[in-house]
Amino acid sequence: MTTLITGANRGIGRAMFDAYRARGEAVIGTHRDAPQKEWLRLDVADPGSVAQMAKDFGGQPLDLLVCNAGVYVEKGMALEDLTADLWAQAFAVNVTGVFLSIQALLPNLKAAKGKIAIISSQMASDTNAPGGSYIYRASKAAVLNLGRNLAVDLKGDGVPVGIYHPGWVQTDMGGSSAAITPTQAATGLRDQFDALSLDITGCFKTWDGHDHPF
Repeated sequence: MTTLITGANRGIGRAMFDAYRARGEAVIGTHRDAPQKEWLRLDVADPGSVAQMAKDFGGQPLDLLVCNAGVYVEKGMALEDLTADLWAQAFAVNVTGVFLSIQALLPNLKAAKGKIAIISSQMASDTNAPGGSYIYRASKAAVLNLGRNLAVDLKGDGVPVGIYHPGWVQTDMGGSSAAITPTQAATGLRDQFDALSLDITGCFKTWDGHDHPF
């Protein structure tokens, strides 16, 4: 089995990379500066970089694509400080970057009848709207919607799509007071990816297997 994880150089992505490698499976991580073995260079916000990553990956079948790369550009900022450029940056990574990565690797996924896992957030849900974090919430809601629609269109190709809330994790994004460690999140998410099938394609799940309200 071959897994490719975007944004795997730190946080949850790195923990997932290590979890798959510890299980003895072939895993490839991406980040923006990745010359070494088991890594591919990728900036998901750059279409040229995405195209080159797919070329570097080659024609091999891909069993699992984990779209993990993401940004939280407005953390700690006031509403008045949120510029159009910040919105564009976040959507380029959190939404367009996910789509371009899937689009570029779709032939590889179809060849393996592989799976797509999209890391979204509970902050994408309409049921979780306490205010604030407007850009992050909107981008994660958009990628949730993207995943749901891709699940419909790719079902006939045998490629299931799942969307996941990784938990409140002790990372640079989640902060030191978050509820779970990256290792806990990665182990739980790996279990959910293992369970993903065409029967539940389009699901929105938490890291520990609960159905999350849309």
